[in-house]
Amino acid sequence: MKQLVLVFVGGGIGSVLRFIIGRYLNSPTTGIPYGTFAANILGSLLIGIILGLAMKNNTLSENQILFLATGFCGGFTTFSTFAYENHVFLKSGDFMSFAVYTIASFVVGFMAVFGGMYLVKS
Repeated sequence: MKQLVLVFVGGGIGSVLRFIIGRYLNSPTTGIPYGTFAANILGSLLIGIILGLAMKNNTLSENQILFLATGFCGGFTTFSTFAYENHVFLKSGDFMSFAVYTIASFVVGFMAVFGGMYLVKS
């Protein structure tokens, strides 16, 4: 039960923070979802750092990993919003934004995870 509460609280904090970032960074004028992109990349970097630290020297307990990685990062990043925003690009015929946003999200997201793990590897 304690682990469920840790994931629940971490996810709630991450979701609220993602909402705030989206509110301030998503562009209603251009429709470009800068906030979602920023949250997904930052979340990828954070999960790389968190899990890198956990693997490097066992300084994080299972409960801390559940709270930070599963809860916070899980609530902070969002695949469903990413998928919806791509649907909007495709529906409007904006294939260039669709391609750039999709490719950049995957490439930069992977780089952020690896970068986070590299930062704590030393």
